[in-house]
Amino acid sequence: MNFSNQNIPPAAAIRSRVNEWSRRTFLSKSFAGIGSFALASMLDPSGTRAADAATDHPWPALDSFPHHAPKAKRIVHLCMAGGPSHLESLDPKPELDRINGQPFPDSFTKGEQLAQLQGSKLLARKSFVKFKKWGKSGLEISELFPHIGSIADDMCVIRSMQTEQINHDTAHAFMNTGSIIKGRPSMGSWLLYGLGAETANLPGYVVMTSSGPGAQPVSARQWSAGVLPSKFQGVAFQSKGAPVHYIGSPSGVCQSTQRQVVDEVQRLNGMLSERHFDPEIATRIAQYEMAFKMQSAVPELADMSSETQQTLDDYGVKRPGDGSFASNCLLARRLLERGVRFVQLYHRGWDHHSNLEKNFTIAANACDQPSAALVKDLKQRGLLEDTLVVWGGEFGRTPMAQGSGRDHHINAFSIWMAGGGVKPGFSYGATDELGYRSVENVVSVHDLHATMLHLFGIDYQRFSEKFQGLDLSLTGVEPCRVVHDVIA
Repeated sequence: MNFSNQNIPPAAAIRSRVNEWSRRTFLSKSFAGIGSFALASMLDPSGTRAADAATDHPWPALDSFPHHAPKAKRIVHLCMAGGPSHLESLDPKPELDRINGQPFPDSFTKGEQLAQLQGSKLLARKSFVKFKKWGKSGLEISELFPHIGSIADDMCVIRSMQTEQINHDTAHAFMNTGSIIKGRPSMGSWLLYGLGAETANLPGYVVMTSSGPGAQPVSARQWSAGVLPSKFQGVAFQSKGAPVHYIGSPSGVCQSTQRQVVDEVQRLNGMLSERHFDPEIATRIAQYEMAFKMQSAVPELADMSSETQQTLDDYGVKRPGDGSFASNCLLARRLLERGVRFVQLYHRGWDHHSNLEKNFTIAANACDQPSAALVKDLKQRGLLEDTLVVWGGEFGRTPMAQGSGRDHHINAFSIWMAGGGVKPGFSYGATDELGYRSVENVVSVHDLHATMLHLFGIDYQRFSEKFQGLDLSLTGVEPCRVVHDVIA
């Protein structure tokens, strides 16, 4: 606690706080409140009260937001954690196939930053898969992704991505926050902060993870609110079993009694907030209310008995709540249609330094069908038009062999998007003939962030937060651009 602005010694201030919230004070201040809330509950069985009115929209949009008419209202980010190879997924390179096993041209790599291949003998490694053209658009996609290929006419593929970070954790941080500095808000937190939430009984930002061979750890800082109030941070749902632990009331505690306790705690927090300005007090108030409402919302959310067997089969869900990427994709659709602004699904199974053919195939099989099913499901429900789907990893993989695998690569990788105002059946940018470097219409991570914000109606140049004298933003301080060519 900072007492620098008070004219009393710290010890005296602490004693004052203790006395202020003594047991006798608590009882004297609480008695009438508890009684009045009980009376209000009896007179108003619907539960309507001032506290509810204040939390119908737990956090509204900032003034003047959005800056322009948005094309997207919600987003699902399918994070292929570990860095999927663009050379086996979205970027065919016949010339690389032709020189397979030959020394990789030094003109490409001289003076370049490599990860574990630095100083090694570099040999070209061809793709072990074939590519084919899909749909009316003729987008070339690996045959390992037949389901994603089936939605080619809804996809916008960017083949010219580049990033700045060559190690997993910092690359994830850069993709999520636009910075490798700890304490920076994630893109989900920025969106909630700017545009507010559309649901009062579920978090506005939800994260789930699944895994496979080559699983990399993903730290919670990837969905942190950073310097923003913590109510904007992502909430990690459990992938196996119940999404949230201890969601039910304790045995012997009825919901009306719990409602009264929550209301009284909220009132006391409100009194504290009036005395001391601290955004985290407001966060605490909002989160108490959210936790109470989630007791009804989460069990209904997780109950997939209303989903048809055909829907389960479309996603490839063997058992809802089994921890699979497929189950998470179906739950993501249920979250999105209930007003959750940002859903992030990590599949931790794409770090293929060895056994590329086996492990890449396993990861593709795990993610191909549910990714495509999610897009199709959103489309047939009329949600894809204003839901942005983003699929990709934190970086790419080298066109040079690393034993039986590929190393990390920052100079080129691919992602795809669908819905939310992006051009369907469209590819943008290109890498060189060997897939080593993005050379045509290069898109940086900050360019991607600026474009995503634009789709949500936000001008990235007018969206920042002052912190310790700095104007922090998702897009950083280096020049970037909105990639208008990928917007419908």
